[in-house]
Amino acid sequence: MLKTVNLGLQYGSRKLFEHVDITFTKGNCYGIIGANGAGKSTFLKLLSGEIESTTGEVILDKNERMSVLKQDQNAYNDKTVLDTVLLGHPRLIEIKEQKDALYAKEDFSEEDGILAAELEGEFAELGGWDAETDAATLLNGIGVDEEYHYTLMGDLDAKLKIKVLLAQALFGNPDILLLDEPTNNLDYKSTRWLENFLLNFENTVLIVSHDRHFLNNVCTHICDVDFGKIKLYVGNYEFWYESSQLALQQAKDQNKKSEQKVKELQEFIARFSANKSKSRQATSRKKLLEKIKIEDIEPSSRRYPYIGFKPNREVGNDILFVENLSKPGLFKNLTFSVNKNDKIAFLAENSVIITALFNILSGKDTDYTGKFKWGITTSTGFLPQENKEYFNKNLKQLKSNCDIS
Repeated sequence: MLKTVNLGLQYGSRKLFEHVDITFTKGNCYGIIGANGAGKSTFLKLLSGEIESTTGEVILDKNERMSVLKQDQNAYNDKTVLDTVLLGHPRLIEIKEQKDALYAKEDFSEEDGILAAELEGEFAELGGWDAETDAATLLNGIGVDEEYHYTLMGDLDAKLKIKVLLAQALFGNPDILLLDEPTNNLDYKSTRWLENFLLNFENTVLIVSHDRHFLNNVCTHICDVDFGKIKLYVGNYEFWYESSQLALQQAKDQNKKSEQKVKELQEFIARFSANKSKSRQATSRKKLLEKIKIEDIEPSSRRYPYIGFKPNREVGNDILFVENLSKPGLFKNLTFSVNKNDKIAFLAENSVIITALFNILSGKDTDYTGKFKWGITTSTGFLPQENKEYFNKNLKQLKSNCDIS
């Protein structure tokens, strides 16, 4: 069990948050949400002990192990991929090194034998004999193939490094798992794998994320960091948001009778409780929602910033036509059309394919066969993965075409 008691953090005269009293229990997944700069990642650092609080304390059972998703991609450049994952369980590595040192001694004593036996017992209890197999399974699942397992981290592509560090955090069945933006730079397939992993994870998970779909799928609770407070709500992101909006609307409607308001909220809770998923997290969430009381639902004080795009002219129905578009070695005979109001996601196991397609459609690459045509009323903007100069150029173009507020 992990809990905070009167936890607070203050930088100078600014109070980031105060009086935080939350208990995080086994079997639940907590989504930490809030505006940029609200203190979400800082809250995780307080829980992990990376930074100290101004007031209060963080309490973790001494027999429980906490694992944290590391953010420094270069911290393990001199380690192999497999060894980096194994380092996610420091005690396991410590025992292995102690055993190796004992067995290497020329004057192996009776006391050494007793200590070695104790270490062997703990090593086996922690799954040491299956550690490399388990680490390799995690890597394969998240999309790091066996050909990379003995590659040095320093020689690895940045996107693969992110996956290795995530596998490191998940390794060894930690009691408490802290994940700060775990889906950043993950491809679709790896993100779905992580969802399934967390849905069946039996211990406690805390996740900072801006990915609402991800939070909806895995979370049993939402922790809202807002206006110096951290409030805990039952349910996933969608339940938190819609219940808050319903409570806010009812607060504004003074003409409704209290009985009608109670009925509306009860029907709302029942609708969200009717989740037929067999996953561990969804089942846990359903039981929690069934126990919620009407007074537990309250409006959030969150203010929602937004970017409003106002085009200078109305776009036509025809946006884009692509016919038999091919790029040697990547894709061929690609044909599709985009119409007004379409929202399309392009998915591929190799992200280079998507990048190549977008480079062609943006006019950056002319080495292709086939053809494409933008609608005559269509203006475009392009955000590449890595090209600051190109980004700045297109941002200026976008601002000239739209009123950004």
